[in-house]
Amino acid sequence: MKNMNQMMKQMKKMQSQMAKAQEELADKEIEASVGGGIVKVRMNGHKHVLSVEIAPEAVDPEDVEMLQDLVTAAVNEAMKQVDELVANDLGKLTGGMNIPGLF
Repeated sequence: MKNMNQMMKQMKKMQSQMAKAQEELADKEIEASVGGGIVKVRMNGHKHVLSVEIAPEAVDPEDVEMLQDLVTAAVNEAMKQVDELVANDLGKLTGGMNIPGLF
């Protein structure tokens, strides 16, 4: 029974650490750029887009598709970087265990 109580304490501690780590992710930011910096996307650790910067030379009324592709690529790259950030930050707490729903 003593082992069970100790395990429950460890689980509560880990749960508290995970909650804190998830809160801290909101304060972490990444920036992804594509097209040599023509389009930049800033995103926080909760995958909220904070800003999108588009260089004036990327705006070509004759080629809107290219700009759309660049924005899509920048957002996807930012999301990939956030996934890596989350896996790194929360992975430290879980010891590399893949716990469904965490990341």
